[in-house]
Amino acid sequence: MPEAKPYEIPKQLVWDAYQRVKANRGAAGVDGETLAAFEKDLKGNLYKIWNRMSSGSYFPPPVRRVEIPKGSGGTRALGIPTVADRVAQTVVAKVLEPLVEPVLHPDSYGYRRGKSALDAVATARARCWRADWVIDLDIKNFFDAIPHDLAERAVAHHTDLPWVRLYLARWLRAPMQRADGSLEARTKGTPQGGVVTLQTLLITSRGGAA
Repeated sequence: MPEAKPYEIPKQLVWDAYQRVKANRGAAGVDGETLAAFEKDLKGNLYKIWNRMSSGSYFPPPVRRVEIPKGSGGTRALGIPTVADRVAQTVVAKVLEPLVEPVLHPDSYGYRRGKSALDAVATARARCWRADWVIDLDIKNFFDAIPHDLAERAVAHHTDLPWVRLYLARWLRAPMQRADGSLEARTKGTPQGGVVTLQTLLITSRGGAA
């Protein structure tokens, strides 16, 4: 009889997460493994993710830091997880999505499935005929400054699944690896580019924590 796992994570959920990652494509992470390379041993790689997540032994690798030029000058840091880590993050994201969607504002378009920047533009275009004013707001360094404990409390408000909360905490604290190979520890904030960490920002900023 196979040994029971402490966390019940359906294998189908891991497969569905992989399908979403495959559709979104994306660059390689710190291990240099592309999606095509990951798929050379697809069954083994997906089993490894499921086995480690189900046993509580999954620890995310560092996130590859990439500097993206900003139109206003300077750069912003983009964090690129490995392909395997994107699959693992998507497993959690697929669990969180149906729990979080009902509390998000209908005018929230960022990082949500089924909504895009073009949808936001279309809404703005329609409303500009009804109002002659615009409010432009930006929270400076929001991605870099969000407290981890606040993000964890917000997620805990929406789910009591221990494995979701466990892995979220690990992803929030996973270090970033710079271009020279050095690691940057993180005590707050979350890198732009991760799947589940972006969703956590949505919960924290719009869903609230009790």
